[in-house]
Formats: sequence, structure tokens, C-alpha cells
Amino acid sequence: MASLAHGLDIGMFVTACLLVMAGYPVAFTLAGTAILFAGLGLALGVFDPAFLGALPQRVFGVMTSGVLLAVPLFVFMGVMLEKSRVAELLLETMGRLFGPIRGGLGFSVTIVGALLAASTGIVGATVVTMGLLSLPTMLRWGYDPKLATGTIAAAGTLGQIIPPSIVLVVLGDVLANAYQKAQTDQGIFAPESVSVADLFAGALIPGLILAGLYLVYQALVAWLRPETSPPAPEALGRVTFGEVAGALMPPVALVLCVLGSILAGIATPTEAASVGAVGTLLLAGRRQAPRLAPLFLAAWVALGAIVLLTLAFDLRIGRASRSAAEAVALAAALTAVALVAAGILAAVLVTLRAGVLRPVMRGTGEITAMVFAIVIGATLFSLIFRGLGGEEMVTGALADLPGGTMGAVFVVMAAMFLLGFFVDFLEICYIVVPIAAPVLLKMPMPDGSPMSPVWLGVMMGVNLQTSFMHPPFGVALFYLRGVAPPEVKTSDIYRGIIPFVILQLLSLAVFWSFPGLSTWLPNRMLGR
Repeated sequence: MASLAHGLDIGMFVTACLLVMAGYPVAFTLAGTAILFAGLGLALGVFDPAFLGALPQRVFGVMTSGVLLAVPLFVFMGVMLEKSRVAELLLETMGRLFGPIRGGLGFSVTIVGALLAASTGIVGATVVTMGLLSLPTMLRWGYDPKLATGTIAAAGTLGQIIPPSIVLVVLGDVLANAYQKAQTDQGIFAPESVSVADLFAGALIPGLILAGLYLVYQALVAWLRPETSPPAPEALGRVTFGEVAGALMPPVALVLCVLGSILAGIATPTEAASVGAVGTLLLAGRRQAPRLAPLFLAAWVALGAIVLLTLAFDLRIGRASRSAAEAVALAAALTAVALVAAGILAAVLVTLRAGVLRPVMRGTGEITAMVFAIVIGATLFSLIFRGLGGEEMVTGALADLPGGTMGAVFVVMAAMFLLGFFVDFLEICYIVVPIAAPVLLKMPMPDGSPMSPVWLGVMMGVNLQTSFMHPPFGVALFYLRGVAPPEVKTSDIYRGIIPFVILQLLSLAVFWSFPGLSTWLPNRMLGR
């Protein structure tokens, strides 16, 4: 009977992959396939219907998850940044700054991609914006189409590994459950936890290293093949220090407010995402109504003051006794809140009148609905998979692999990389990770220490990032193809991303060999 159940598990996984590749909606494919094989399991007597009773509780858990609440907020940030033209100003300024340097336009695209990634991790908005603004300029000044498209696609996907990132939010939620299950299975009934903030801290250094690898590659190409990335000295004009500062301030302020508050430990990712959403709304209001710039600037300063005051004093309203300094800080914080509220109200009215807010809200709703529909479908899929004994099958298969822990990790990573050619990162997060991660987290590291969930999460995050550039279904490739000029061939885009995918795999090997790159910052934050 066990072999029959395992056969159904394998058949369910293969069927779901084939239906997704055939173009059926992912959420309904996962849920429909799971129900079909649950029925087969019931008919053959190898599936316990009690597993289906756990579905409502699982769905309710998804709906009430405070961690996943960060998803729509980060989506809102990305869509609003695109509409507020902050990325456009930043690209133009960086292009004028680095344009006179050979390969400078490529450098500017990568730097802007990293800055936007650290502001909000949305691939679509970043790739579309840079494709519309930078690609025609790069082609006009003689850039090789393959290098230009590969640079833009790779820079756009940095938002999936440099925090804050939706991939890391989703992965953190899944890994937290897997880590608790792994410890419970080992008899640890007071399990430690791993949070999204831990993954953000762990992914920061690897994300910056990956961006640095892109810059090094572009510099080598500019040196070895100068005809592929010529300078553009007179095209973009000189840029002043004030222009650079004016373009850099908004994304840097967002990074400090969002990522800084998370790493400083004064805000959860969801709370920080709400701060970022307010910040992007204020930026959009300032772009749409320059005459109200003083109000929006004051609101931005107030928003930063709230973060700094919280960091400095850890305010608690209503505490029986507090120092005079804290009382003054509390009064300043309440004043800052009033300024921020006034700025939000003005920004809502301005963006609504300008026709910006409605499409942003519609786009946020559509993307969020798609994400949570996939999450619910994948939850049902993994539940049926477990009910058919799939977890025991995976555990036995990974435990019997040669190479011990590293052999098992390598096989899971290879499977995730290959699945990235055909399915989206969400399906991989909610199908592969819940099945494989509890098994891997019970294994020791090569040095005998317990498996680090942060290291495993960062490795999976970098691996999943490659799926955005895998032909034929890479999301970044679709976005870039949609905005690229007609003279850019699809083959140019596919060939252009190959060196950058190789760099991603190279970085994966580096993080594999040096786990401290992923674990040092989280350990420092926790005082280990």
C-alpha cells in the first residue's frame, strides 16, 4: 500500500508540473490536482480523509498571518514607486553620472537596480521601468543588445534577494513552520524560531555580493570587449552634486526607514513595510504636486523622526513612570505623527486627482489576490501530498543519498533550479520547501553543528532568484520582451541573461562554501 501511495505522490507532482507548463492557472491547477489525487487515494484506500479536515484551519492561518500581510504592502511600494517616477529620475541621474565611463550605463542600471531592490523587492516594476528608460538609450549609444538586456534583467531581479523581498517574506513564513516541525520531530518541544527579519539580515551581504559580481563582470566586458559597452560622454550631459543628492535621497530614505528599522530590531517586516508604503505615497504626492513639496518634505522628516525616536527610547504610551527625556520624545513623536497624517491625507487627494492612486490600488489588489490564491492552492497540494505519505518518501530518499547532508542539500537545490525553468517561485516555495526543508533542517552541517535555517533560506532565495531569468518562462524575460524595442530579438534576451545566471550559480557556490556570509549578520543582531 505504501508503494501505491508513493506512486500517487509522484503522479500528483508530475501532473501538476505538466498542467502548469500547459498554461493552466497555477492556483487552480494545484488545488484541482490535489483534489483529484485525494479522490484517487480515497478510492484505493491509501488516503485518510482526516487530512482534508485540516484545510480550513490552514487557510484561516494564511488569511490571518501577520507575516504575509507584508506582501500587499511591499507590492504597493513597488507599484507606487513605478508610478511616482522616482525610479525614472534615479535612472536618468545615474546614467548622466556614469555615462562618460566605458560601460557606465550598465553600471548605472545595476546600481539603480540594487537601490530599488533595497527600497522594495518587486521585479516587474523595476524591469519594466529600466527597460523603458535605459534600454533605448543603451542601444542608441552602441551597446550590444545581449549585454544591455542581460544587465537590465539581472539588475531587476536583485529585488528578490536584496531585502526587503517578497521571496524572502514568503520563504521566511514557510521556513519558520518547517523549522518548528523539524525541532518537534527531534523531541524539542520548546523550539527556536526563525523570522523573516533573520532572513533579511542573512540575505543582505549575499545580495550586495551578487550586485558586486554583476559590476565586476560588466567592467571586465567593457575592458575586454570595449565595442560592446561604449561611453556616452556628450549624450546625457553633466550632472551636479545637487541633482545626484536629490535623486538618491528618496530611495536611500526608504532603505533607512524600511530595512534599517527591521535590522535595528524596532519593527517587524510588516510594520516596516507599512512605513515604506507611507513613504512611497508621500513621494508620489510630491512628484504630482510640487507646490506642496514643503508639506511632503516635512511629513518625510517626521516619518524618519518617528523611526529614530522609537529606536532611541522604545516609547510606551501610558507607562506609569518615564523620564523627562522620554516625555519630550513622546511629545515630539505625537507631533511627527500629526505631520505624517497630514502628508498622507494630502498625498491621497493629490494622487487620486492625478489618476495615479486608482491604478496603483487596482494593481496591488490583482497581484496580492494572485499571490494568496497560489498560497491557498499550494497549501492544499502540500496537505494532500503529506496525506499520501510523500513526506516519508522524501525523508527516506534524501537520507539515502551519498554525500550526507551536503548531498541532500545539493539534490534539493538542483531540483529547485530545474523547476525554476517551468514553474514560478511561489509554487516552489509552497510545494518543494515545506516537503524538503523539515528533512534538511534535521540534518547536521558538515562541521557537526545544527543546520542553520538562515543559511538554508538564503541559499534557497538565491536559487529561486535564478527562476526569474530562466527561459522560457522567466518572469523578467517576459517583462523585458514586452517593453523592448522591435529591433531587439528574443534570442538576444535569452543569450544575454546566460552570463548573469552563471554569476548567480557562482555566488551560490560561494555562499555554500562560506556559510558565515549568510549567518554573521543575524548572529550579531541576536548577540550570538
